[in-house]
Amino acid sequence: MGKHSRPGPPNQPSRAVPRIDAGDPLAAYEKRRRPPLDIWRRHRPLHGGGSHLRPHAPRALEEWNGFSYEPVGTAANLAEARRWANERTSEGESTA
Repeated sequence: MGKHSRPGPPNQPSRAVPRIDAGDPLAAYEKRRRPPLDIWRRHRPLHGGGSHLRPHAPRALEEWNGFSYEPVGTAANLAEARRWANERTSEGESTA
């Protein structure tokens, strides 16, 4: 086993890269349209810093539009922002 090999069994693909269909002629295009690590919605503290440092600080809400993240609103605190981010995740998994 080499010095720079990834940890884990060698027969399992990496989970960091989304899978693509080899038979689809538009697979490369669709792969570029996916958000990084399949995160469709995310939240960021309005005043910077780590999200866990000030859980009561307001958050900027961002959603992936196919090319980049765009702001869609604000949340009053970390709990509300996480609730908003997980709404789309649970809906997207059931319809995709």
